[in-house]
Amino acid sequence: MNRIPSVSLRGGADEDAAAASPPPDPAALSRWVRAFCVIRFDLERGQLVEACYPPDALTAPGGGLDRLVAFSSFPDSMSHHLPRHRSSVHDSLFSFRVPDPSSPRRAFLYGFVFNRQRQDERLPRGGEQKSVVILSDAPYSSLFRLLLQILGPLCFDVGPSALAMVASHVAAWPAPAPGRPMELPIGSAALRVHLPPAADDPGPPPALLPANPSVPYGLFHDADLFAAFRGLLLHLWTLWELMVVGEPVLVVAPSPAQCSEAVAGLVSLVAPLLYSVDFRPYFTIHDPDFARLNALAEGEVFPPMVLGVTNLFFLKSLKSIPNVVSVGSPNPNSTRVLPVGGQSPGNGMNGTPGKLKLEKLAINKFSPTSLLNSIKLRREGPLSLMTEHKEALWSTYSPTTKPDTSVLNRLIDAGVSPRIEESMSVVNNEILRRHFLELTTNFLAPFGPYLRTTTPSEGSSPFVDPPLLPPFHADEFVNGLAARGPGKFLYKRMRSNWLDLYRRFLEGPNFMPWFRQRRAAAEQEQQRLWRQARMNVDIEKLMSNMSELERIDSFNAVERYLLREMEHLENLKAKGISCAINMLNIPILPLGHIFCRHLSSEVPNVNVFFLQNPGKGSADSIGACQKLKVDLQAAFNVLPKDMQQLLLSNPKRAVLLQGSQEKALGANGIVTQTSL
Repeated sequence: MNRIPSVSLRGGADEDAAAASPPPDPAALSRWVRAFCVIRFDLERGQLVEACYPPDALTAPGGGLDRLVAFSSFPDSMSHHLPRHRSSVHDSLFSFRVPDPSSPRRAFLYGFVFNRQRQDERLPRGGEQKSVVILSDAPYSSLFRLLLQILGPLCFDVGPSALAMVASHVAAWPAPAPGRPMELPIGSAALRVHLPPAADDPGPPPALLPANPSVPYGLFHDADLFAAFRGLLLHLWTLWELMVVGEPVLVVAPSPAQCSEAVAGLVSLVAPLLYSVDFRPYFTIHDPDFARLNALAEGEVFPPMVLGVTNLFFLKSLKSIPNVVSVGSPNPNSTRVLPVGGQSPGNGMNGTPGKLKLEKLAINKFSPTSLLNSIKLRREGPLSLMTEHKEALWSTYSPTTKPDTSVLNRLIDAGVSPRIEESMSVVNNEILRRHFLELTTNFLAPFGPYLRTTTPSEGSSPFVDPPLLPPFHADEFVNGLAARGPGKFLYKRMRSNWLDLYRRFLEGPNFMPWFRQRRAAAEQEQQRLWRQARMNVDIEKLMSNMSELERIDSFNAVERYLLREMEHLENLKAKGISCAINMLNIPILPLGHIFCRHLSSEVPNVNVFFLQNPGKGSADSIGACQKLKVDLQAAFNVLPKDMQQLLLSNPKRAVLLQGSQEKALGANGIVTQTSL
């Protein structure tokens, strides 16, 4: 099931005018897309890039990107489930993730594919296939899947010229706003999507459950969990654990669409936890990492990876991988979980929607036949898929979390109606996603005290360095957690060995990247809170009850923070950035409308804005300097006269206190700071 986030038609768009427009700005296009491609399967030469926009996008330094993308854009063979009619067309959407050979560091590219397989007895070998590919540095699956449903058919209707046409629209989009909803025009349509958060976005605090589960708190929020795993619903909690602790997993499916959807669903299960393990929604033998994985010696530990495959050759070549899950059905239109055989799949009449029965999921009832089948399945292992595809999980992992039957009981079976199928799957996805979001949030909650920020207590001075966050030691954490318990939510859903799950998480590849990110975000938030407290404090009231020594210390502290804020602005000036700065509490000159832009990401952790209008939109750092200048003067005024004279003997301090900083009017009417 391919769900469309939202499409609204808008009149007034003229495709002919778009086609005649000048070439799109490459820099603007690259914010969203690396390349648009059309790839054809040639009977003699194999996969060939038939068209690409921009034309040189796949010839990046490092080489091999064109071949890698081409081989990742087709099923391993013509799908065996195509209808055996004289002429038929089968379209599918899937995704892949491959290493970027042009990047000096370990970076990845995301590919989103619209594949068309046409079966016709009159064609050579009875058919042909072609793929339209969107290649991007960003995993915006909800957007690009929707865009492909426009671009794919358009390419088959008008040819490769559609690539440049769509690229011109994409280049006109505003810059991506990760974690926020956007409306992006494309021809006569407007694509409404909610982008996932950026990779460096720590997400909500671990002790808080996100208020709106429909908002993406991780990658692939649009993945169809229910459709991908409806035959393995009981195993979702085991799969969640495997993802949390970073275990390697091999996902086997009959088609790229099914395996890539399943891998995306697994990654989305652990939101809002940052998933740091390498994952490949559709992995082929042409991937450059295959040789390394295939060369692993017997007994060598398989690296943490999640691989989605359709080629059964991987069952033999990657047999050291400890967790294998097979999903999907050879017939994509037959994914029903309930048994057939004289029994209505729904609870209502005529196949109307009804609750999924737990006993029909083969989970509670014991029978000799089911026991024998289970033993046979375990004995044969994943290699049994070589003869017959079946949905199953083979794992050496001992799970801690128990399936939540209350969640399973709320799921709805769609019956036999394809129309109802889609709407019911949306409901079921919301139920599952809400539960696993709550499960992950509660699992991470014990780390909250190590990420908790503080603010100055009432009456205390904010002109001191904020306290450090509590130090984290894994052993102390585990011992303290063992004494406190896992909490009510987890206690009902986990077995007695629940502490082992935390130990595995602490030792796994996901913990440290997530914890460092959350820790950095907490430290930054604490700095912001204390800075805000300094902006709100009444310095005269604060110092009225201080001793003479405390007043001197406070003056030095205010001066230190003022110089720190000024240093930020000096660093920006050194990079050639002109700012409208008035740092010495002198009124800003009425310069009229001054255009502004946000400082580029080349200067991290410093948000500087130009002034839009007089008295409006001044930068935080400018306001902080002005406030601290006033506070410095107030602190100076309550000091003894002899101390004041001593302080004024420093020329720079005298400039700060006397308000005699030089200012110059720069080019285009922008005020720039000169030396102190």
